[in-house]
Amino acid sequence: MRLINNSKTISAAILALAMFTACDDKLDLEPISNETSDNAYVTAGQIEAAITGVYESFQSNDYYVWDHVLFSDVRSDNHYAGGDNPEIFQIDAINIETTNSRVYKAWTAIYNAISKANVVIEKAPGIQQDLTEERREQIIGEAYFLRAYHYYTLARLYGGVPLVLETVKSAEPSVTHVFRNTEEEVYAQIIEDLEMAASKLPDTYGDDPSVNKARATKGAAYALMAKAYAQKPNPDYGQVISYANMVITSPAGYDLMGNYADLFDGSHYNNIESILEVQYLGGNEGSWGPQMHLPPSVSGDTWRKFVTPSHNLVDAFDSEGDVIRKNATILFEEVGWVDQYWGNTPNSSIPFAYKWKNAMGWASSDHIYLLRLSDIILLKAEAHNALGDIAAAETEVNKVRQRVNLPVLTAEQTASTSVMKQVILKERRLELAQEAHRWDDLVRNGVVVDVMNNVQDIDLRDGQPVNYNMQAFEKFLPIPQEEITRNPNLVQNEGYN
Repeated sequence: MRLINNSKTISAAILALAMFTACDDKLDLEPISNETSDNAYVTAGQIEAAITGVYESFQSNDYYVWDHVLFSDVRSDNHYAGGDNPEIFQIDAINIETTNSRVYKAWTAIYNAISKANVVIEKAPGIQQDLTEERREQIIGEAYFLRAYHYYTLARLYGGVPLVLETVKSAEPSVTHVFRNTEEEVYAQIIEDLEMAASKLPDTYGDDPSVNKARATKGAAYALMAKAYAQKPNPDYGQVISYANMVITSPAGYDLMGNYADLFDGSHYNNIESILEVQYLGGNEGSWGPQMHLPPSVSGDTWRKFVTPSHNLVDAFDSEGDVIRKNATILFEEVGWVDQYWGNTPNSSIPFAYKWKNAMGWASSDHIYLLRLSDIILLKAEAHNALGDIAAAETEVNKVRQRVNLPVLTAEQTASTSVMKQVILKERRLELAQEAHRWDDLVRNGVVVDVMNNVQDIDLRDGQPVNYNMQAFEKFLPIPQEEITRNPNLVQNEGYN
C-alpha cells in the first residue's frame, strides 16, 4: 500500500510498529483500547515509519478491508449476506450477538490504529534530527486526522466509546479500566482533532496524485468535518455546508469525474474526485476483499460469494432509470449455487457486488475510497434541505445526477423538504452503494427502523416474507462482550444482553 512519498517500505513500517504496539499476549489480558507505549523516538526516519504505520491500519484492518461493507450495506437494505458465514447472517438479519467476532475485531483493530496515532501525536513534537519544522507539523496533522477518522468510525458503529487520547503508561486497572464517553463527547473530540489537523495539513504534498490521495490533507480534514457535523447526535447543518464548501473550493482542485464508471474500473484511481483512498498495489500489498464479492467469471473460482445486491437496491436503480450507476455497481451472472432471494434453483441469474472489479487471487489492486467529492456534494444538499433551502439542495443533487445522464429533479421531487429528504437519500444510495454509507445515511436521517421494517424480501426456500423486526437500539452495534469482560467499567449499549 503506497502511503507516503519516501523510501520507507511497509515492512519497515511494520517493524517500527513492533517498537510501540503491545504484543498479542498483552492484548489477551487488557482492554484493547489501552495499549501501552513508552518507547522514545529520536529520528525523522523513526517518526516517518510510525506515521506510515498509522496509515497501514487501513490496509491491514479487516474492518476497512471488508467489514465496513458488511456493517453498512449488508446490515441495510442494499445487500444480502450471501456466502455461508453465520456471523454475517446475524449482520444481515440485524440480530447481532454481543459475542460476534466481527464486532470485536472491528473494535480491537480500530483502537490499535488509534494507539498508533497517539504515539505519533506524543513523540513527533520532540523529533529534531533530520526533520524540518514543516514536515513535523504535517506529521502531527496527519496523526490528528487519522485519530479523528478512527473515532468517527467507532462513534458510527458503537455510539459513545472510551476516549483514549494518550499512550497508556501503566497496566494498572485504575488506568486501563476506562469508562465510556458519551456520543456527544466523542464527536466533540473528533471535531477538535480535525480542527488541529486542518491547521497543520497542506492542501497537497506536490504534484503526485498517488501521494495526495493517500495522505491526509486539508481537504480530507474538511470533508470529514462536514461528515462529523452531519452525523453527530445534534447536527450543525450550517457547519456541514461551510466545510463542504471548503472541500468544493479547495486549491487541491477536487471535481466530479466525467465518467462515473471510471471511478471503479481499476484504471483511474487517485483521480480528481478522490479525496482520500486506500492505496492497494496488488501482490504483497493487495486486498483480499474483492475475491469475496466477485462472480466466477471474474474471480476464477466457483464458491458462493458474499454481499449479494438486494432486490430493493436493484429496484431502486431501475425505478430511476439509472443504467450507468447500476452497471458500474452490479453484475448479473448465472451460477451453480442456490440463492434464497434470487433463485432457489441452480443456474439462476444472481447479482454480484461489482464496484471492486479485480480479484487478482486474493491480492487485488482495487482501491477503497475513504472520502470522495460526490459524497460531500450530496451531504451539502442534505444540509441545505434540512435548513429549508430546497433550491440550493436541488442544485447540488442535479450536479451528481447530470454526471450519469439523469434528468434534473422535477417539481414533484422538490415539492417539500420531506419529499426532498427522500430524494437525496435515494440519490446517495444509488451513488454510493457498496461504499459503506447506507446504514449511516438511514441513521442520520432518523429513518433506519422504518426503512428496514418495511423491506419486502421473500425467502424463496419457503416463500415466506423476511421479518427484520429491527428495534431502535440496533442502530448501534453491541459493545463486544470480550471488552466488557476485561473492563468492568464499560457499559453495554441499551437493548443488548
